[in-house]
Amino acid sequence: MTQLKASPASACSSLAIAPSFHHASITTGHLLRHQFSKAKPLSLKELGLKTSVGANKLQVIKAAARIDTEVVSETTKGGGLRGKLNKVVLAYSGGLDTSVIVPWLRENYGCEVVCFTADVGQGIKELDGLEAKAKASGACQLVVKDLKEEFVREYIFPCLRAGAVYERKYLLGTSMARPVIAKAMVDVAKEVGADAVSHGCTGKGNDQVRFELTFFALNPKLNVVAPWREWDITGREDAIEYAKKHNIPVPVTKKSIYSRDRNLWHLSHEGDILEDPANEPKKDMYMMSVDAEDAPDEAEYVEIEIESGLPVSVNGKRLSPATLLTELNEIGGRHGIGRIDMVENRLVGMKSRGVYETPGGTILFAAARELEFLTLDRETIQVKDSLALKYAELVYAGRWFDPLRESMDAFMQKITETTTGSVTLKLYKGSVTVTSRKSPFSLYRQDISSFESGQIYDQADAAGFIRLYGLPMRVRAMLEQGI
Repeated sequence: MTQLKASPASACSSLAIAPSFHHASITTGHLLRHQFSKAKPLSLKELGLKTSVGANKLQVIKAAARIDTEVVSETTKGGGLRGKLNKVVLAYSGGLDTSVIVPWLRENYGCEVVCFTADVGQGIKELDGLEAKAKASGACQLVVKDLKEEFVREYIFPCLRAGAVYERKYLLGTSMARPVIAKAMVDVAKEVGADAVSHGCTGKGNDQVRFELTFFALNPKLNVVAPWREWDITGREDAIEYAKKHNIPVPVTKKSIYSRDRNLWHLSHEGDILEDPANEPKKDMYMMSVDAEDAPDEAEYVEIEIESGLPVSVNGKRLSPATLLTELNEIGGRHGIGRIDMVENRLVGMKSRGVYETPGGTILFAAARELEFLTLDRETIQVKDSLALKYAELVYAGRWFDPLRESMDAFMQKITETTTGSVTLKLYKGSVTVTSRKSPFSLYRQDISSFESGQIYDQADAAGFIRLYGLPMRVRAMLEQGI
């Protein structure tokens, strides 16, 4: 964490906290394994309210809200157990980790908490009830931004154009989403006058690096709070117990815990039985795609049109980036396309096992790669592929705003200027097969490639070429044989 800077507390501007007496006891009561003294609840008499049957109920509610607001003010005014911050923007999902973090931040840093949620295509269900959850946890404001189009256009499509694949399989779904979310958090922090940002990433994963490198690159003055590296909770089991104890609603139970990350590009699954690489994933785990054996018995053909390395239409319909990907996710999902089960090397040094569903992305990668075979020459493909490996490593490691990646992206943009055309693919029970490819910039010439004789290519020329190309091997053999 960067050095904390003292700053006065300020009121959260948009949404006032909607607390209850119970909520006040949460924010000033038990926190993890630390015990704090609670203020004795005030009686109705002490509040100056009548206890007769005819007492005005609205008056009671207003008084209760006033007392709770005073408790909140006292919590944020004097600082917390670990320091003093003014206002923190928290990457918020409404799930277990971030729901627990809200009251923890207030207790430990005496700050107001602005929850931020980015809509990157995780689904409407993931966004339902977030405001109520954020308020119940003690946040003073919830900010939700729709980043779907920006996510696909500015992050997914550049990776697609670059051909970036991490360790032969992973199409970087989570890796691409973190920088667009972190960038938006920096923007929100400026808008609400926050002096810190926070995330719910564990100290064992890659996401902590991805978030924080983006914070560093875009606003190095921001303080960063990473609760999983500070608090006493040692795992999800402890967090669930803490959440239940404090009546924080969470969508998981002890019996079945999958760590999932969903966006418009993919859905990842980790944890539970997947932590043993020998275990086969359960059939009911998958959410974006059907099993190949349950897919339709009839193949489906899909045509992707690409301009300068970027997809623009599906089956003749020009669509926005996010809409195009949504369409392909639906098509690919019903044919069981895009399931990957892999053991990968995390940036922090350990291996982890993850299962990924990327139906639309798998189709797009197949189409883009195939079109390049028409439009790029051998040397260009080799250089591009070698750079794609490094490009993928940079994205996986959270270095999206690194000048090196940006420079490589400029190369990718230049080299794919002529990668324009269309590719038709056949989808059938989990497989993607290219059946047609066309481009006005195709380097393929039938009159040259044909086995029939032609004027441009004289087969007799091959003899001299082979003698010169093979000369180093011939010289070495002569040396070894004493010729």
